[in-house]
Amino acid sequence: MRITTLLKKLFAIKGMLVIGFKLEDGALIVEVRPTWRKPRCSCCQKTRPGYDTLPPRRWRSLDFGGVRVYLRAAVRRVTCRTSGVVAESVPWCDSTTSRFTTRFEEAVGFLTQRCDKTSVQEMFGIAWMTVGQIAERVVGRHRSGDPLDGLTAIGVDELSYRKRHRYVTTVTDHGSGRIVWAKEGKTAETLMAFFEALGVERGLAIEAVTIDMSAAYIKAVREKVPHAQIIFDRFHVQKLVTEALDATRRQEWQRLRAVDPDAAKPVTGLCWPLRKNPWNLTPKQADRLSTLHRDNDRLYRAYLLKELFADILDRRQPNVVKNQLEGWVAWARRSRLPAFVKVARTIRHHLGDIVAYVRYRLTNGIVEGLNNKLRVITHRAYGFHSASALIAMIMLCCTNISIRPPRITLAI
Repeated sequence: MRITTLLKKLFAIKGMLVIGFKLEDGALIVEVRPTWRKPRCSCCQKTRPGYDTLPPRRWRSLDFGGVRVYLRAAVRRVTCRTSGVVAESVPWCDSTTSRFTTRFEEAVGFLTQRCDKTSVQEMFGIAWMTVGQIAERVVGRHRSGDPLDGLTAIGVDELSYRKRHRYVTTVTDHGSGRIVWAKEGKTAETLMAFFEALGVERGLAIEAVTIDMSAAYIKAVREKVPHAQIIFDRFHVQKLVTEALDATRRQEWQRLRAVDPDAAKPVTGLCWPLRKNPWNLTPKQADRLSTLHRDNDRLYRAYLLKELFADILDRRQPNVVKNQLEGWVAWARRSRLPAFVKVARTIRHHLGDIVAYVRYRLTNGIVEGLNNKLRVITHRAYGFHSASALIAMIMLCCTNISIRPPRITLAI
């Protein structure tokens, strides 16, 4: 068997002909060309008349036994009616801008999903930024169709990736559970860019948008898709009430301690018992709360407000929830607890968007889960210096892309 025939079988790339090889600077340079005689346009894949021939260029391929391997060929340019003068299509690489074979990029993408970029860089001997560029091409290769098609319910959230308030806004499809869009920033203009990319026709199909209580995101949704129902995430709404309970506990402790340090003991150590659900309390914590109405009436009222609010959101009838929330707001405003008076104003202002959770039963839980995965990615990379590198990793790891390691079956 000739060496060129063996190399052809080892590469096993359909449509590629090996015409020679040589060793150069410790690397194996394999001379190749397409098996077809007439060049094909790299855009439309149709046979087109030749224009000229470019100088020989090289593509990095997977190593053989630790030896670097490059494919070298003189690429022709063609004249296409639709694309103009473009480089011809070659079977070992589907991108005219890449200097790596498709199998090499698939191997890099497979490991990048599972390892930190520095390890991938050292293993393949490529630049750190090149890993991100390859990830972008792998995502484009594996994502079928436009990810913004068919969206009806979306979740919006921000991710902090560096200190000094560096954020990336992500949009998640509730139907598929995957991230479909990301951009640097967390302003109203950032989210507006998503709706502009979505377009008017597809924007009319958006029925619900789950967000936290960010004024910037509310502004963008109201302006770009005013017909869509905003749904405030239940976790963030209940967090406001829990924070009001914590603020009341601190105020009571400071007020009692200023009068007599011993008088503050009944409210000391109640942070976690007050936050917990009643069925998760330990016997000791339950005993502490059972006497709270005698020890501190103000803090007991705050605790009842917190528990009643959670109980209301557990109900299934939107009209019932709306009526009970209005009653809760009235009680909170009369409670003479400053923190709850402030929260009551916020809940009354956004009452319709809070009740929408009961109607749609959508939360940002799936969005927060993906954000936790993204935080692991940022920690794995020890922080990203640019948003574009993080966005490439987001699209590679959080869009349900399945990459298999490239394998070759020899046919001898």
